[in-house]
Amino acid sequence: MLEFTTSVVRVKRRNTEVLKSNMVEILGSDMYNWRKMSVEQREDVLKLRKSQKLPWHSPPHRGGSTRRFHVSGACYEHQPIIGKTVERISAFKEELINKHSVHGSDVLFGVVLPNHYHILVYTDGIEAFLKSIFKLHQSTAYKWNREDMAKGRKVWCNVVESAIKSERHFWATINYIHHNPVKHGYVKKWTEWPYSTAKDYLDRVGREQALKNWMEYDISDMGKDWDEVDAGVHDFSREREKAQH
Repeated sequence: MLEFTTSVVRVKRRNTEVLKSNMVEILGSDMYNWRKMSVEQREDVLKLRKSQKLPWHSPPHRGGSTRRFHVSGACYEHQPIIGKTVERISAFKEELINKHSVHGSDVLFGVVLPNHYHILVYTDGIEAFLKSIFKLHQSTAYKWNREDMAKGRKVWCNVVESAIKSERHFWATINYIHHNPVKHGYVKKWTEWPYSTAKDYLDRVGREQALKNWMEYDISDMGKDWDEVDAGVHDFSREREKAQH
């Protein structure tokens, strides 16, 4: 009897460890599919989150020893709030990518689209960096809601970060970030989208090396869980022409 009980305990512990090791992947993707779930599926996810003492409706954030992260943020229900005007998306790109270095953190590469963004960050403290991102979300939400006369509108979803696991993952993430405007149909070439670091990247590594990196580091499996909805494709070429006159 004692032998049987001990075996059961060991199995339970092993199952618990497997569950914990996969928790970020399971819950991170589930939270971005929340609106697609049935009532029963939502209840199952909430039970799992409660049992692990995680925030009920927010993706869990990772610590650990890594210092490189792919950080993504999106407008609520993927509405194109960032990209309402050229001036707004330009200012947000400047604030997020060019000025957002805090707490020993640097944004290495990034892209801003009308309804979401991706950045590759090197940081000594991901939690502190994410807090600064949340503050940026708060300030921009307040500002844009005043501009759009939309008091109380929910502007942002939660931020999600993914730890860079290897050099291959690092270079694939760079490709994914710079290819995002092409993927969503805004432009045909990386360099045609002005709200990214694509030009800086090409200037830094050279076009030949960039092409080699593109061929070598596959991005076909990236972004499937949440970066698939693109609401309100905006004619930014026409907007830029207007702004120049």
